[in-house]
Amino acid sequence: MNIEDQVVLVTGASRGLGRAIAEAFGREGAKIVVNYYTRKELADAVVESIGSERCIAIQADVREKDQVEDMFKQTKNHFGKPITTIINNALVGFSFNGDQKKDLETIGWADFSLQFEGSVKASLNTLQCGLRDMDEAKFGRIINIGTNLFQNPVVAYHDYNTSKAALLGFTRNMAKELGPFGITANMVSGGLLYKTDASAATPDGVFNIIQSSTPLQKVTTPEDVADAVLFFASPWSRSVTGQNLVVDGGLVMN
Repeated sequence: MNIEDQVVLVTGASRGLGRAIAEAFGREGAKIVVNYYTRKELADAVVESIGSERCIAIQADVREKDQVEDMFKQTKNHFGKPITTIINNALVGFSFNGDQKKDLETIGWADFSLQFEGSVKASLNTLQCGLRDMDEAKFGRIINIGTNLFQNPVVAYHDYNTSKAALLGFTRNMAKELGPFGITANMVSGGLLYKTDASAATPDGVFNIIQSSTPLQKVTTPEDVADAVLFFASPWSRSVTGQNLVVDGGLVMN
């Protein structure tokens, strides 16, 4: 299925990477659901930038399955066809601030639980709500957003890094189970992105170090990652599933 024929859900799409992903799909002619949690005015701005004829903003806490189910129903009613493509991007309660991160002595299970719910549980909810329609269509694209930090934890964000490592395991299990239904599941893992709300607290010196350390001599932007997401939704990736594509200028190579 070509991108312009897809109905794409982007969770956490009101800002940062989520907005860049939504706008990338908009550029390619897809129909887009801009999911947001609290920032309605920002979500509405994304819809305006793409065009309301092909885009709708829907509030939902993706950790709550009943809210996710309602979002899928609203989408189907609005566009007259179901979601074909799920981008699990939402980031819950986290900021990339190395000076304020918790270390082993201070971090608690509640910190881990919050990040696991925001990544693994949220992805489970969206996949379960979208599975029936994808199965009927014999087509589905699932792209989970990860991080290069779980392969190279230059900053030990214990809760965030561990949850994204678990999300990769979840992605590969879903790829195995859903492949026979024509559904692929992949992950795109960016580096520290320049510059989003989540990375606003990161000192410029850190970005300078990243730039000098990468083969491409640049800091990855949300738009760089968004274009890689497009690949996994496109017909060009039809035989690719269970993979983790690292988009960080070559800082992490695997």
